[in-house]
Amino acid sequence: MAEARLQVIAGGAVPQGPLTTDPWQFQTMCVDAFVASWRARWFSPVTIDNDIGLLERTLTALGRPAWEVTPEDIDRVVGDLAVKGRATSTRREYVQIFKGFHRFLQARKAAEIEAAFGVRLVCPVDEFNASRHVGDNSPALLPPPTPERVNEFFSFMKQRIATARKYGPAARDYAMFRTLYHAGLRSEEVSLLEKPDLHFTRGPFGKLHVRFGKGAHTSGPRPRWVPMLDGLNLVLRWFLEEVRPKFPDSAVLFADESGGSLHRGTVRNRLRYLMELETSGIRAVQPACSAKSMCDAQL
Repeated sequence: MAEARLQVIAGGAVPQGPLTTDPWQFQTMCVDAFVASWRARWFSPVTIDNDIGLLERTLTALGRPAWEVTPEDIDRVVGDLAVKGRATSTRREYVQIFKGFHRFLQARKAAEIEAAFGVRLVCPVDEFNASRHVGDNSPALLPPPTPERVNEFFSFMKQRIATARKYGPAARDYAMFRTLYHAGLRSEEVSLLEKPDLHFTRGPFGKLHVRFGKGAHTSGPRPRWVPMLDGLNLVLRWFLEEVRPKFPDSAVLFADESGGSLHRGTVRNRLRYLMELETSGIRAVQPACSAKSMCDAQL
C-alpha cells in the first residue's frame, strides 16, 4: 500500500496584513468597504447618499480614527450637537451611524486593525451615551387627525379631481394618499412601488408587496406584504385602469409626468400643498372631462 503523504500548498486564505498602516487612509478604505456592503444589501441610492454624508460628518466631528474613539469622544460630539440646538433625532443618527460602522469594523477588520495599530476593538457607545429612540422632542405638538377629519380631506381630494386643471396628477394624488393612509406606508416606500407590486389575488382583498420597506438602521430594506384594506383594492384597481395610462409607460406605480418615481420629499410637499389648498377653500373652475369614472365609482 502506497504511503500517504501530506503536502503544504501556498494559498491566499490567510490575510497577509493591512494594505496600509496610515490610519486615515486605512479608515477611508474601511468606509468604502462599509458603503459597498450597503449596496450588497440593496440599500436605495437615496439612503446611501444620505448615510455617506452622515458618516463622514460623524467621523470628522470625532477627529480620530474610529478604533481610537472613546466614550468621552461620543459624549463630546453629542454634547456639541445639543449646544448647537440640533434635534434629538439628529443626535441619535450620529450615534447610530457610528455604532453601525464600528460593528462593521469588528466583524470585518478587527484582525487587521489589531495587527497594524495594536488596538483591540471595543465599541465606545455604552449604556451611558447610547441614544434612546424616545427623545425630548418625540411627543407630537398636535394630536393625530381623527377619522372624521381624514374623511373630510379625502372628500376634498375626490371633489378636486372633477375640477383640477390636470386630471391625471389630481387622481394620482388621491390614490397615492389613500394608499399611504390605508396601507400605513412611508413616503419613500410608496414612491418606490411599482405596478407588479400590486397582487389583487393574494388574500381576500389583495396585497401590496413593499419591496423597499424601511429596516433598522444599517440593516437594509426589509420587504413585507401589506393587505389592501378599507376598499384600497378598489381604489388601486380604478387607478391602474383609468389613471395610470395617462402617464408615460414605465414600471413606476405613482409616476410623475415624465414616468419616473416621485421623490419622498415631493410626496410630503404635495400633502402640505393639498392641505393648504383645502384650508384656503381654493377650487379650480374647469372640470376635467375624464372625472366621470371617478365620480361614478364612489370610491
